[in-house]
Amino acid sequence: MISEKEIFQRTELLMGSEYLQLAAQQRVIVFGVGGVGSWCAEMIVRSGIGHVTLVDSDKIAASNINRQLPATTQTVGKVKVDVLKERLLEINPHAEIVALEAVYSPETADSFRLETFDFIIDAIDSLSNKVHLILHAAQLPGTLFSSMGAALKIDPLRIRVDEFWKVKGCPLAAALRSKIKKRGGIAKKFLCVYSDEAGENKGEVSQQDNPNVSVSQWDAKKARINGTMSYLPAMFGMTLASLVVKEISAGSTMSDDRR
Repeated sequence: MISEKEIFQRTELLMGSEYLQLAAQQRVIVFGVGGVGSWCAEMIVRSGIGHVTLVDSDKIAASNINRQLPATTQTVGKVKVDVLKERLLEINPHAEIVALEAVYSPETADSFRLETFDFIIDAIDSLSNKVHLILHAAQLPGTLFSSMGAALKIDPLRIRVDEFWKVKGCPLAAALRSKIKKRGGIAKKFLCVYSDEAGENKGEVSQQDNPNVSVSQWDAKKARINGTMSYLPAMFGMTLASLVVKEISAGSTMSDDRR
């Protein structure tokens, strides 16, 4: 078996051995492994993080192939987290990868034991469950990073990172803030990946996929109704991964300074 030393030799060259030692100890949970979360999870594993838990209840559909990492014509119908786990272990067989075919919701929240994670990645698209996850994670010591809407975007130069309350031009962020304010707000700050680009669908929505939903509204269960390009969700996910890496790197630098 190829050693971790061999796998991460270029990472160590750039980041230093202290970073790799710290990264290997980190526990990251990724909620939603679709167009954003799947790419985030892979970049996290390729960055040397030692434990990643994947949470998603969906199976791969043909319509996922244009943007989701585990989706190919050969994996349609398979469980997303299982396919992604297999791929991540091929990248680093020394990593601990946990695949949970599950949904985050108020009813299931406690089962994930979020207090045991260093980083919580929100890449889910259910509005109500996203609100609950943000409110829950804000009460815990782990660092939360959240993805806003990646649909209806084509310009990567419009991707931004800001504190949640400073996000502008994103309908999902506005909807989340409205609901969170009604719940009393949150004291803890957290960073979001978003784009202020406002595109629109030029094609027709498949009634088979979304029989009762307007293309301009967020589905209360799943925001599946808007068009998405291949690279934009991936870049959202990679940006989320970079935030994790930067925080770990800052921790390793602090450790070096204390020597």
